[in-house]
Amino acid sequence: MWDFLILNPMVNLLLLFYRLLGHQTVLAITALTLVVRLAVLPLTLKQQQSARRMQELQPELAKLQKLYANDREKLAQEQMKLYRNAGINPLGGCLPLLIQLPLLYGLWQAIMRTLAASPMELLRLSQNIYTFIPDLTSLIPLQSRFLWMDLGQPDPYYVLPILVVVTSWLSQKILTPPSADPRSRAMNQQMLIMMPLMFGFFSISFASGLSIYFIISNLVTLLQYFVTPQQKPAPSEEEERPKEPAQPKEREQQKVQERPRQAPRRKSGRR
Repeated sequence: MWDFLILNPMVNLLLLFYRLLGHQTVLAITALTLVVRLAVLPLTLKQQQSARRMQELQPELAKLQKLYANDREKLAQEQMKLYRNAGINPLGGCLPLLIQLPLLYGLWQAIMRTLAASPMELLRLSQNIYTFIPDLTSLIPLQSRFLWMDLGQPDPYYVLPILVVVTSWLSQKILTPPSADPRSRAMNQQMLIMMPLMFGFFSISFASGLSIYFIISNLVTLLQYFVTPQQKPAPSEEEERPKEPAQPKEREQQKVQERPRQAPRRKSGRR
């Protein structure tokens, strides 16, 4: 079922891009990555907007943490009230990520499958190719040479793994909402270090074509974050609450303050 729904369409789409783009494997990987990222664009934008809104609430969350430092239950209630007033779901950034993970994992598998090098891997790849599309089987094995690298093998000079770690850290940084809770903040810091290192380990261990996918995907994430317009935060209850009419005494004081001051007249004395 996984191969039928996810893997086979991506493998054949990658081969079609490879044919249309002059048998350039890097361009085919780039095109397929952009198509998949375009498919999950609404989910990615929702995740980025959630991170931005959480960042805007950090001053208010810090105030609540200081105010209810000794009462964690009250602190949690006030934080949820603040989230509700601002129209933010604290877990709103996690759900889009969970939904798009199968597609991204399928893209990863498709790249690894099409960069087959051994006879057994080529035989396995032939089982994923659609027979009703003519001449796709004649494209394999793909042209795997790019600059100094064999895209079917890890980068021998570790240039791509370093770029993967740097771009992964930047994309993870902008998508991680800041937290006023020390425990959540510590966990976010650990994830900010562990995830880029994990992707760097994958880049060192697997084919260089996978590193190309990681780099392009991270650059697309950064571009989306800086190009997407920032939404205005939702008004709070105090801002939406209508102002009460001024009392009579206050009105008289306002009239007196608004009344222009007249210069005092000089008394003319007799000579």
